[in-house]
Amino acid sequence: MDLVLGMRESDSPWIASVWTCSTEQVRWMTSVASETWGLIFWEQDGVPHVEVTGPETGTATAPVPAGATFVGVQMAVGTALRMVPTGRLLDGGISLPEVTRRGFVLDGWRWETPGVDDVEALVERLVGAGVVVRDPVVDDVLRGGRPALSSRSVERRFRAATGFSPGRVQQIARARAAAVALMRGEETADVAWRLGYYDEPHLARALRRFVGRTAGALRAGEGGAIALDPQDTTSYTSLTTPLV
Repeated sequence: MDLVLGMRESDSPWIASVWTCSTEQVRWMTSVASETWGLIFWEQDGVPHVEVTGPETGTATAPVPAGATFVGVQMAVGTALRMVPTGRLLDGGISLPEVTRRGFVLDGWRWETPGVDDVEALVERLVGAGVVVRDPVVDDVLRGGRPALSSRSVERRFRAATGFSPGRVQQIARARAAAVALMRGEETADVAWRLGYYDEPHLARALRRFVGRTAGALRAGEGGAIALDPQDTTSYTSLTTPLV
């Protein structure tokens, strides 16, 4: 059985996407750069696990264990855990303690493990308890605003909340949007123009750095499993205003 990966949008402003994954044999997947952190709930051989995953600066080849099932949530850009700055999670993560099939411990509280349709409810509870927070300065920047702070202060707060500079968040989001469009069969030149790349070589460099595939491979569906869903309808429009 092939690896099965599904992804959906969320109507929660705190969530970028919700995804599931399963396979009956060991498979390998290309993970791509991500501008967001997340929570992963997974089980293998009857043993449950919960992990906090950090933003990813580039691509890697990740194993998917045989017989494992995953439910994951990628949080929206600008959200953060109260207990740890997102920058400390960059290219890493945290395995959470005291995990059972029914629950897990995060920030000193015990929470019920969600199913794929219960993720929004869990996140709302985390927000209500102050475990998941967001910096209004980061939200202002993401909307194209100009906070009444020095550029250094804005940069510091943005990095604390996201792990990245504003410009790097935009670069990663744009490359992911380009990859999804190419996977749907859009022409490379059209994607480069629509997403504001200078030219096709500029797009090619971004894809190599943040996605690990060429435009041709993405359009042809070559290279094996990749942590992107061509049916994903999350857009890059919220980041089309240059971030400075």
